[in-house]
Amino acid sequence: MPFDPAQFRQLLGRFATGVTVVTTNHNNEKHGMTANAFTSVSLDPPLILVSIDKRASMHAIMMEHDSFCVNFLPENRREWSDWWAGKAPKDADQFVDIPHTDGVTGNPVLEGCLGYIDCKVWERYPGGDHTLVLGEVQDAEVNTDPDIKPLLFFSSKYHELGDQL
Repeated sequence: MPFDPAQFRQLLGRFATGVTVVTTNHNNEKHGMTANAFTSVSLDPPLILVSIDKRASMHAIMMEHDSFCVNFLPENRREWSDWWAGKAPKDADQFVDIPHTDGVTGNPVLEGCLGYIDCKVWERYPGGDHTLVLGEVQDAEVNTDPDIKPLLFFSSKYHELGDQL
C-alpha cells in the first residue's frame, strides 16, 4: 500500500497533546506562537524540544534568538492558543492585553498557566519542513493549584481533561 500523506496527517491529529505557547523576546520585541509539538528530551542536562514550522513567522526569530520560553496553557486559555495560532497581529504588540512577566532569559512568561520552562537554545536540527529546537532549561515553575487543568488538542479540536480513570 502506498504511503498517504493526508492519512499520516490525520493519524498525527489523533494523538492528543497539550497546548503550549512558545515565547521569545527578540530585539526587545516580544513574540509568541502556539505549539503542540513539544517534548522533554533529557533530565541531565535538562533539555526540551519544540518543533517549528519553517513557514511560521516565528521560525526566523527562533533561528536568530538564543532563548525561548514554553508556557503550558490551562483549559481556560483557549483564546490565547487561538491568538498565537494566527490571530495575533504581526506588526503590533502581541502581549498588550496578555498578563505576563519576564523570565530569567527575558522571555515572556504567561501568567495563570500550568507552568513554564524558560530555556537557552542548546541546538537546532533540520527536520524536513520544520526545525527542531532543543532548549537547555534555565528556569521552570509549576502551578500547584490542584484545580487547574490542561488545555488539550485532539482531532483538530480543543478538549478538556475528563475524570481520572
